[in-house]
Amino acid sequence: MAHSSVSGFLPADFEDALLIGRVWRRDGAYEGPSVVVVRGDQVFDITRTVATTADLFDRADAAETARHAPGEWIGDVKALLATSLPGTRDSVDAPPARLLAPCDVQAIKACGVTFAVSLVERVIEEQAGGDRAKAAQVRETIAALIGTDLSAIEPGSEAAMRLKAELQRRGAWSQYLEVGIGPDAEVFSKSQPMSAVGLGADVGLLRASAWNNPEPEIVLAVNARGEAVGATLGNDVNLRDIEGRSALLLGKCKDNNGSCAIGPFVRLFDGRFTMDSVREASISLRVEGVDDGFVLEGVSHMREISRDPQQLVEQTCGPHHQYPDGFMLFLGTMFSPIQDRDAPGSGFTHHLGDIVTISTPQLGALVNTVKLCDEIAPWTFGVRALYANLAARGIVAGV
Repeated sequence: MAHSSVSGFLPADFEDALLIGRVWRRDGAYEGPSVVVVRGDQVFDITRTVATTADLFDRADAAETARHAPGEWIGDVKALLATSLPGTRDSVDAPPARLLAPCDVQAIKACGVTFAVSLVERVIEEQAGGDRAKAAQVRETIAALIGTDLSAIEPGSEAAMRLKAELQRRGAWSQYLEVGIGPDAEVFSKSQPMSAVGLGADVGLLRASAWNNPEPEIVLAVNARGEAVGATLGNDVNLRDIEGRSALLLGKCKDNNGSCAIGPFVRLFDGRFTMDSVREASISLRVEGVDDGFVLEGVSHMREISRDPQQLVEQTCGPHHQYPDGFMLFLGTMFSPIQDRDAPGSGFTHHLGDIVTISTPQLGALVNTVKLCDEIAPWTFGVRALYANLAARGIVAGV
């Protein structure tokens, strides 16, 4: 792939952005994960200053460290992207460096039902019992009862509580409406530390699922003090049929091999990129079917979110719950695609081999290939393996 063709995977102003990532390096006698920073159009390994991205995000001078810490030159950022994309990362001639997810020992949390559009679709999943063949009929019924636009309702407000009382009277209340317009956000554990995959990797579906979709989201990087220090992109892969059968199956739906993609880089907040930039972002989704030529496209506007990103951070972390290694926080999605793919009225579901691209100009693009969880590379490199590897390279003391 020509270097010029990978420019779209970087922020439009990448030469002025503070981009933090992780790469898997093969360098002579050792190989393993390293923390990297993009300076201009070049990539530098700063692992000997900050062994993990969690360590970097915890520093009061994180931005200055990213700009000025001594680093070992790796190469051109576009070359790194080119060797990380599908079709190149698993080649026989393994590249000397390829991108990983830009988080490591942090917890990976996610917020659900934060957009009015996806709220209605969650209610439909529940009422349809996970059967996508019934979704169209249920959608009409739900729309007649509660409408399709709940965006004017402030979660937890008096107006929201009046709506709740009326819907309960009609027998139309739902656990998804509770977290959508009630006082408490849905915050769940999406995945395990070290389990997220990055740019170009395969994402996994459970073999048992026949109704599923991508969930394109912005993901905040939050340090141990509960401070959001930057943002990146994520795919919170969703199994609509299994979750629709019972919300108690959420863990089975969300935390599987390859079910969490994050990347390509965390962009640190600075004078050019702030939480307000997140609030004003628009996230694009493109799904390309390799077997049927199907294309699905859409755009999600963060200004339509029902709960402010800072409120979601505070509902996740505070006096009630601490995260000493920090956490990554998916902010939720408005995408629940209903465009028919296989037959009229069947809605959308993935086909194996789909290429999913999630993008926004200030964060670049995350691209992954859809496969089955039990057919992609298993997750074997966890937190203990990370610290053993760092110790063997002399970066941290032996453990």
